[in-house]
Amino acid sequence: MRLKILILTNLFPTPWDPLRGAFNRQQFERLGQRHDVDVLTAVDFRERLRGVRGEVRVDNLRTDHFVFVYPPRFGRSLHAFTWAVSLLLQRWRKLRTSGYDVLLLSWAYPDAAAAGWLARRLGIPYVVKVHGSDLNVAANYRLRRAQIRSALKPAGAVVAVSRALAEKAVAIGADATRVHTIYNGVDSDLFAPGSQAEARARLGLAAGAPLLLYVGNLKSTKGCVDLLKAFPAVLAQRPDARLIFVGSGTSHAELLERATASGCAERVVLIGAVAHSTLGDWFRAADLLCLPSHNEGVPNVVLEAMACGAPVVATRVGGIPEVVPDYAGILVPMQDQAALETALLEATAKTWDHARIANHACSFRWDDNIDRLERILQVVAAGEMPAASGPANA
Repeated sequence: MRLKILILTNLFPTPWDPLRGAFNRQQFERLGQRHDVDVLTAVDFRERLRGVRGEVRVDNLRTDHFVFVYPPRFGRSLHAFTWAVSLLLQRWRKLRTSGYDVLLLSWAYPDAAAAGWLARRLGIPYVVKVHGSDLNVAANYRLRRAQIRSALKPAGAVVAVSRALAEKAVAIGADATRVHTIYNGVDSDLFAPGSQAEARARLGLAAGAPLLLYVGNLKSTKGCVDLLKAFPAVLAQRPDARLIFVGSGTSHAELLERATASGCAERVVLIGAVAHSTLGDWFRAADLLCLPSHNEGVPNVVLEAMACGAPVVATRVGGIPEVVPDYAGILVPMQDQAALETALLEATAKTWDHARIANHACSFRWDDNIDRLERILQVVAAGEMPAASGPANA
């Protein structure tokens, strides 16, 4: 049965943030090959005021946006209310008259907390997709946790990107029989093994020297500052090593200041954000991907790096231990600088089986992801309860 689906989320590319939510873009475009899919993206009003930053072209989807207006700097427990009001004032007619079979709400707070309330009043079944800090962080606040629970409990299904996150959803109040773990996929056309020397040549990077790579938002909870603090220990043994940060964010200035203060500024490069389609060469050029996050679901950069044959040094948080076997990387406790330094030194000295790492990542296929998501949406749209194998099972 071909469905008419509305996706409500803040995690999707817009002209004001064209690189946002690449994992959602990949999934939704593939879902749009099989069903009629509209994506309505919440755009932060401050981001909207900063102006257009790029052009966005998507396939197989009809896209639109609304501006999410809220009181800045305080009242985060009110964000679901202001999210819902913003949506109603700008797109109420679309919601009421479009005849959607099912809603997919991607991000728990404020998105699902607000849109779940609206869906129940419109009589439209819905599925909540949770990603990581929407539960791992937002749900630690009592008022926000209650609102997240109010969205998860009546949902036709909850889709989590890791078993750890699925268990968290159940702990918050989701019905365990309706919780599904579906790992994100990897685009094998973009992310596959290749020559490190050729990748470095294309990127203008020196051959031979150890290259440590960070890809993601530059914010402290992603561990980018932790990584920079640990890097001098690598330089002490490998003075030719280089650390490259790919991404943008609020920690950019702090990283530059710390690199200068620690005397390693010449070995640290901040590239800025790059298009998702160009990341493959960065992974192929690197000796390892480093992601010492403080919380995660399953970061797609880990899957994509492994698909290129790159080993991973990361923290043992969220769903990362579920997808990184011992032969593909080294995991350390969160915010343990000594352990991170040791892992980086061990990883740069070790001979890795890059083909085995890439072969492991091949098991994360978008086709499998879409098959499972499609079945869940169809069952929920039909008013049935999708059979879950349990939150601890993929």
